[in-house]
Amino acid sequence: MLKRTVYLLGLTWRQLRDDPGRAPRLAVRLLARAVPGRPGAKLRNSPLAVPRPRDPARESGDLKALLAAAARPEKPSAGRTAAEHSGRGGAPVLQFVTNALPLTNAGYTVRTHRIALALRELGYAPEVVTRLGYPLSQGLGDSRARVEVDGVPYHRLLPWLPARNPVRDIAKSADLAGRLVKEVRPRALHAVSNHLNAAVALELGRRHGLPVVYEVRGFLEDSWLSRDPAHRESDDFYRLTRELETRRMSEADAVVTLGEAMRAEIAGRGVDPSKIMTVPNAVEDAFLEPLPDAAGLRAELGLQEGTPVVGLTSSFYGYEGIDTLIDAAARLRAAGSPVTLLLVGDGPELGALMRRAAGHGLPVDDRRAGAGEARAGTAGGHDARVVFTGRVPMRSVRQYHALLDVFAVPRRADRVCQLVTPLKPIEAMAGGIPVIASDVNALREIVEPGVTGTLTLPEDAEAWANSLAELIYAPDRCRKIGQAAREWVRAERTWRAVAARYRDAYR
Repeated sequence: MLKRTVYLLGLTWRQLRDDPGRAPRLAVRLLARAVPGRPGAKLRNSPLAVPRPRDPARESGDLKALLAAAARPEKPSAGRTAAEHSGRGGAPVLQFVTNALPLTNAGYTVRTHRIALALRELGYAPEVVTRLGYPLSQGLGDSRARVEVDGVPYHRLLPWLPARNPVRDIAKSADLAGRLVKEVRPRALHAVSNHLNAAVALELGRRHGLPVVYEVRGFLEDSWLSRDPAHRESDDFYRLTRELETRRMSEADAVVTLGEAMRAEIAGRGVDPSKIMTVPNAVEDAFLEPLPDAAGLRAELGLQEGTPVVGLTSSFYGYEGIDTLIDAAARLRAAGSPVTLLLVGDGPELGALMRRAAGHGLPVDDRRAGAGEARAGTAGGHDARVVFTGRVPMRSVRQYHALLDVFAVPRRADRVCQLVTPLKPIEAMAGGIPVIASDVNALREIVEPGVTGTLTLPEDAEAWANSLAELIYAPDRCRKIGQAAREWVRAERTWRAVAARYRDAYR
């Protein structure tokens, strides 16, 4: 540690003057190197990893401060015009996001990356900027200020100290990202949910006279509402977050969202409908290729021939409705029509879902890493069971798809599920897997009943059991629906097809 301290103190004033961002980067590198493991390993006891328990009073105060700051008169702008770009082989665009690949693998980060690749094919030069402090603020020990994934640059805004005050952090983010704006000279600034990313992009837009696109991928306040029955729309967090999101949408020059239900919601908040456009979720072309041979994985998981496999890939939150799917599987087993549930993913509801399955008498097969050989093998040989795989690498998802007879999307009728269209079922449809989904507004946008999938009542285990029985024991119908779904995805929902809509947003 002494050598590291001497090294840091040995930086010359000239170096600090010539590159103001170098000292913070070196400091966090030294802290990260003090932790064993490769880049991306969890930082332990690092002052940069500052997980704090939820404090509603503090959160409410932060949101009120953000609203007060947003209400102040704007600084004069040089005009909302596209800046001359730097000639890097395309028209540069800076995208501001919360987290990103390669360290965070989720639907949010996959969409960011696929859109960046598609934009590059369309003649743009996208570069991505993650929020202040990421990934160190998440305890991930990778202190590089810039990484590339498939040739797409990802920039990190790494300050000296952890983020503490949201108003000052917006200004600090804009200060750090301002050097990128001067270097890249982007045509537009493209912020992605949530309102904090939008606030940074809007501040930069005011400083540099650049147009700002705000991409609304979800409604933070409604997701929060759905995760705990104790939450209420009258709570400060819900009310203030909704107001902040709406303000940022109104301030942006263009608003992009995922579907028509979301578009209607945004317009209903008073945002000019003429500046709202949809760029729906889509898949890369590889998802349209034939599914891989998964015989080895089938044997590893002990899946029996003749027992239909119904499954999903998801984050395990309550609003996903996985409890209803487990209840439906129990009903089918009691009726003499057993199915195996293959549940791929993880999340806060995992333990409750395992207990629910066991309570129905369904054998639980825990295949998560570290679950233990004895527990993993206890369910072998049963005609029906619930297999929990835990998180799997993105590259392995299609192998799990290849095991499925039906892909399930049992979302509840919560407000967030009515509005936000998920990515996972579109990936399954691209592989020709028939989808059964809850009949909510957002899912009606991707499932045409009887043609590209089946819709059934949300939160109704009996309806789900009946709909599953009608589908899984009709192989010809399954094939026909799966094929129609694949052709729809091929025609309408590839990243190459949908990304072209950003041209209008950037104009």
